[in-house]
Amino acid sequence: MTSNLKVLQVIPKLGYGGAETGCYDIAHYLTENNCESFIVTSGGELLKFVDKKKVKVIRLPVNSKNPLLIFFNSLVLIGIILYNNISIVHARSRAPAWSCYLATMITGRKFVTTFHGTYNFGNKFKKFYNSVMVKSDLIIAGSNFIFFHIKENYSKYFDVKKRLLVIFRGINVDYFDPTTKLESEEKELLRKWEIEKDKKIILLPGRLTSWKGQELFIDAINLVNIELGYEAFYVVILGNDQGRDLYKKKLIRLTEQFRMNKQIRFIDHCKDMALAYKISDIIVSASTEPEAFGRVAAEAQSMEKPIIASNIGGSNETVIDEKTGFLFESNNSKSLSQKILKILSMDEAALKLLGKAGRKNIIQKFNVEKMCFSTYSEYKRILN
Repeated sequence: MTSNLKVLQVIPKLGYGGAETGCYDIAHYLTENNCESFIVTSGGELLKFVDKKKVKVIRLPVNSKNPLLIFFNSLVLIGIILYNNISIVHARSRAPAWSCYLATMITGRKFVTTFHGTYNFGNKFKKFYNSVMVKSDLIIAGSNFIFFHIKENYSKYFDVKKRLLVIFRGINVDYFDPTTKLESEEKELLRKWEIEKDKKIILLPGRLTSWKGQELFIDAINLVNIELGYEAFYVVILGNDQGRDLYKKKLIRLTEQFRMNKQIRFIDHCKDMALAYKISDIIVSASTEPEAFGRVAAEAQSMEKPIIASNIGGSNETVIDEKTGFLFESNNSKSLSQKILKILSMDEAALKLLGKAGRKNIIQKFNVEKMCFSTYSEYKRILN
């Protein structure tokens, strides 16, 4: 049965996000288990790392929400499915999921979806558009938080006979391993960021958008400075504004208002996130809305770094409060500042224990091998 398994994953763009890296990991895992693996996508930076000898990549404008293109994509997918005798079609976003839904209905192939987020719905039409993610034979939720979100909001679209389960997103613990980074690499990154390692570094990764909590974070840093009476650390806000120029200007004005221009660095991009974590002393995830999984929290723990995350969404599942990291009251800058102060007061032995517990937590529950094996097992189950 396994040698006949042919899986086609469809994703809008193959970038560096959680959905995209999950697609990439599954695609290569399948080939290692004597299955044929296909990816349909519009493009993306991660494509250059795909082993084209093992994984067949087909370019198609599946990133478009245009109804005509969605229909066109479904026709092309029908051809791809029939020509390659695809067993399972796995969609990882709503627009391509509609194309996949139509294509699998016509070809009679198994349809799988992964619900990667709490898609917004302000009206019935938007909710119906989102509901395609629960029209599959197998619905995968990336966390328990997403699982209950689906049951609470999409019950009328959901067929109880279909399989809904949680498969946690996986972190590549070999890549996010503190022992693999060289001191020369650390020094080079510090030089690029124009930071002298005479103070600790607090890192906030994530694209620059209001719900990622950059304003809240800057406010919390100001409260910490007031409490200590001096700037005891550097701050790095790492993420691209993705065209949100006004929001970035707002953040820069806020740092100027608090007179933290020399303390805070805005860095657009870092190719080696494991290295970014390695040179940092505290990692913060300050999201004001629930994270579907909380990749930053998982990656930081894998790198044995103390993580502070808001107590909503997936972070409640990835972080064991006070043991592998710390949870603060969401949307509360004072609560965040208190957690920062707590970590700053911890001795090296306590920080080391926290880091070891964090990495152990990720290896046991959230490693990429476990995610791939669970997904592969479910593929076989729905075929049987």
